[in-house]
Amino acid sequence: MTRAIWSGAISFGLVTVPVQVATATADHSVRFHQYHLSDQGRIRYRKVCELEDREIPEGEIGKGYELTKARIIPISDEELHDLPLPTARAIEIVTFVSWASIDPIRIGEGYYLAAREQLAAKPYRLLVEALRRSSRVAVVKWAWHGRERLGLLRVREDALVMHVMHWPDEIRDPSELVPPPVEVSDAEIDGALTLMDAMAVDSLEGPEFGDRYTEALEQVIDAKREDRPPPEAPEPAAGPGTVLDLMAALQESVAKAQAARGEAPEQKRTAARKRPAKKTAPTRRGS
Repeated sequence: MTRAIWSGAISFGLVTVPVQVATATADHSVRFHQYHLSDQGRIRYRKVCELEDREIPEGEIGKGYELTKARIIPISDEELHDLPLPTARAIEIVTFVSWASIDPIRIGEGYYLAAREQLAAKPYRLLVEALRRSSRVAVVKWAWHGRERLGLLRVREDALVMHVMHWPDEIRDPSELVPPPVEVSDAEIDGALTLMDAMAVDSLEGPEFGDRYTEALEQVIDAKREDRPPPEAPEPAAGPGTVLDLMAALQESVAKAQAARGEAPEQKRTAARKRPAKKTAPTRRGS
């Protein structure tokens, strides 16, 4: 059963929706521990006081802010819980925006919001239907894990989903990573679009979207458990090298993608795709 990791309320104007936050995803990665190679003793990390040089039990450990090397300001869990902040125990809806206006790079982990009690069922449903019909998402703020968070509230089926979002100043400028300007022909763009068509799918389901790394790791573990030689790694495909003829590379890629799907090779297009007119860069105003 899904365990609640946070309890509070959604603040929607004067409407309050008591909710519980639960994780929306599961991690199925294979976990490793650290062991002493000579005797397989488990390696563990202990919390040791650097002044007393002894391990400290959890009951004697607290949080603190280092004002100076000689002075620590202790902060209790109760003080963190009762911060003078509207979002300390509430998910505050700040505004509503279109889904298309959100840059996906700002969207992080997703969490389900569940109605916390029977009285919350109606306002919960109201918010779900309002978001669905408006085709908008809600931008929210709430305090969690030692800081105020920015989030995105949307509908998935009949449930509310909240995504953690990065603040604007947390997104790095990619301009230094962009290569120098080069010319790309219309024919090359058409070739790339044809390749995209050949590789496109309707949904992210199927064996090709399985976790092959975890499957390979489990095969190694099973083999060692049964004292069998682990499976050999497949020979890596030859590297593509430097692409000298971009059109030839695109055409060959399309043919391979179609063959992998059992499709007949697509006939050469007689007309170029329609592309939006190039936008003229806006003139910058002087200061």
